[in-house]
Amino acid sequence: MPQSSLGGNGARFDALFLDFDGVILESADIKTRAFTEMYRPYGDDVLAAALAHHKAHGGISRRQKIRHCHATLLGRTLTVEELDRLALHFSHLVEDAVVGAAWVPGAEALLASLRDRLPMFVVSGTPEVELRRIVARRGIADWFHEVRGSPPEKPPIIRELLADHGLAADRVLFVGDSMTDHDAAAATGLAFVGRVRAGEASFFPAGTTVISDLTQLEL
Repeated sequence: MPQSSLGGNGARFDALFLDFDGVILESADIKTRAFTEMYRPYGDDVLAAALAHHKAHGGISRRQKIRHCHATLLGRTLTVEELDRLALHFSHLVEDAVVGAAWVPGAEALLASLRDRLPMFVVSGTPEVELRRIVARRGIADWFHEVRGSPPEKPPIIRELLADHGLAADRVLFVGDSMTDHDAAAATGLAFVGRVRAGEASFFPAGTTVISDLTQLEL
């Protein structure tokens, strides 16, 4: 994959927005394993369909995915209480593992180098309370101006951050690893770079700048 060409003097962008799982930490597979554990009891066909939906909708909140999978695959409309219980179970399956996950190559060094010279924001589909706990437990909370998660979805979060911090959309870069991230950037006018792990085929539209890890991100 080609290295991103974003200029080398820091002048092009006034802020950096980043997804979390699969961009900062190698934690995307942890979420996949949690979906596997949740839907395996319903049989191989349901499990395969649930995992396909999960992988095709990276960056979407787990509550939306669980609601969808139960409704379309199990024929069950979840009550708020049932959905709360399942989402809490999911959190218990993943939080400690995410806290202990490896950095995406280059992420720690890049973010540490930028923390005092470029405002950085996390924009994730992970529930915000859980996400803030994870970032605090990793000891990196003060690296970011804000850490935002679901709800709401990513476009309104981005618009709110732009307004609150007086940022021009065309001077902000969003780094993500899903079409949800790509589409959120497109909807809000942000520049976008997609992370696609080495050896995997890019699913981003033709012309999208892609990197295999953050060692290739130039700012």
